[in-house]
Amino acid sequence: MRRWTIMALMAFMVIMAAVAGVAGADENSGAPRQELVAYTTLPPETVSILSEAYEREEHVRINFVPLPSKELVNKLYAERAVDLVLTDSGVLDVCAKLDLFTPYISETNDAVKNNFKDKYDRWIGVWYDPVIFCANRDYLRTINEIPDTWSALANEPKVRIGITDFLAADASSNLMFQLIENFGEAYTYEVLDGIHPKVVQYTKFLSNPVRQAGMGEADISIAVESETLRYIQDNYPLKIIYPANGTGYLLTGVGVATRDSAKNPAATKFADWLLSDGAQLALQKNGFYFISTNPRTLAYKTFAGKNLVLLDRAESFTQQQREEFLDRWVKEIRFK
Repeated sequence: MRRWTIMALMAFMVIMAAVAGVAGADENSGAPRQELVAYTTLPPETVSILSEAYEREEHVRINFVPLPSKELVNKLYAERAVDLVLTDSGVLDVCAKLDLFTPYISETNDAVKNNFKDKYDRWIGVWYDPVIFCANRDYLRTINEIPDTWSALANEPKVRIGITDFLAADASSNLMFQLIENFGEAYTYEVLDGIHPKVVQYTKFLSNPVRQAGMGEADISIAVESETLRYIQDNYPLKIIYPANGTGYLLTGVGVATRDSAKNPAATKFADWLLSDGAQLALQKNGFYFISTNPRTLAYKTFAGKNLVLLDRAESFTQQQREEFLDRWVKEIRFK
């Protein structure tokens, strides 16, 4: 699967590089450049890649303003001085409930499955990053049966597990919430309690569990696929295992703000571009491997894991409930 994935990615990048070259031919044509403002919680490194690629292709500059989640919501509510918001689905849900977005439908985003977007079309998911089991290949040769469910991993004897602390990253805490949403509290805490004694270290960054598995410091890590693919491209001896009974994921999406209706066409055009192969090519060329929510893209079709089982997003929980779930994990499992 690793060899197939690398070959598919290489073919995709060669094809799209030619397209990008044509699109960039008019870069110095002197065409006027429009500017849009976008709030985001994504790392500056990621959004700068998108901004530069879109400006080359469309001569429109996207000025991203990085903000923490709470500040983004408060600033958007108070000022409305923005065209778009690019962030995770949890923040988008909050903004949508405050009526801060303009619903829009296009031929492009209409192809996105309903579980990746707001039911009233107030925001659209553009890519997602699933949580997977990142296994050291040498370790897999020593066991008779590969653990491919959450219970199987929790019950695997003598396994060393790498994981990011649930308090340190949204992708990690979202996994807990999605497990509770789909399987209930009893099952989720039983799994986490079984995993806890085998954890090598609760890390603060999403990349460290992958590194631990790649270096043989952990046997199986609970990690995001994007970081795992990055290490696989660097020839670390890793294998991706998709949990057969479903897994959590971090969904990134875009909402068009209601500041200036005259600018909405330009904003929606950029939102649609985020669902294109052009956006995925720009990200992959810089080592960011996410799964597009647009099934029509070549980027979507080249990922072997596009048909993995995804759990329902934990939409029903309030912020207070989420904090209570984390508190219970800390008190009953992490530091019991």
